[in-house]
Amino acid sequence: MNRILIVEDEERIASFVEKGLRANGFTTTVVPDGEAGYEYALTGGFDLVVLDIGLPGRDGFTVLRELRESRVTTPVIVLTARDSVRDTVAGLEGGADDWMTKPFRFEELLARVRLRLRTAARAPEVTVLRSGSLSLDLRTRRARSGERTVDLTAREFVLLELFLRHPGQVLSREQILSHVWGYDFDPGSNIVDVYVRALRKKLGAEKVETVRGMGYRLPA
Repeated sequence: MNRILIVEDEERIASFVEKGLRANGFTTTVVPDGEAGYEYALTGGFDLVVLDIGLPGRDGFTVLRELRESRVTTPVIVLTARDSVRDTVAGLEGGADDWMTKPFRFEELLARVRLRLRTAARAPEVTVLRSGSLSLDLRTRRARSGERTVDLTAREFVLLELFLRHPGQVLSREQILSHVWGYDFDPGSNIVDVYVRALRKKLGAEKVETVRGMGYRLPA
């Protein structure tokens, strides 16, 4: 079942899109602002993002640009009240996969969602993630650090995969918790620090950097 992130601050439109997508078999998550939209999309837990441009705080153009700069390749369909050619071109050149102007018919949005999901499914599947001397085979679930094969627990595997999908990017403890353990996990727990220490012990202390006051980063 495909998971779709809806980033839309107008409650009426967000509800309209969510109900329609759920009725057609999709799992949806709705967030009302650009900051939350960016954080959720960054986890890699979604198959597609429906993104409004006129968001409070961080607008859709900024969210889109920063996601692509962070190497997030999840398909993005932009929703906007702007209909100028300049805005359309800016959105598509900024990394959007499709563009819809409000008001729109749900049937058209649904068709575009299905098209983008089919297109993404045909893309070559990445089976080995690499960064420097680290590699992670997603099929065999084996990690290598230089010439060494490293055995990982299930949680360590998911944590390393998250780092390898975002090399050079600082990941906050909250982002790591949401991706590896889920948002229902106690945010005051030190479980992230415990597992980072475990990864360092197995891979090498220099493989995961601490960015004081912000989180952790895998050197690019």
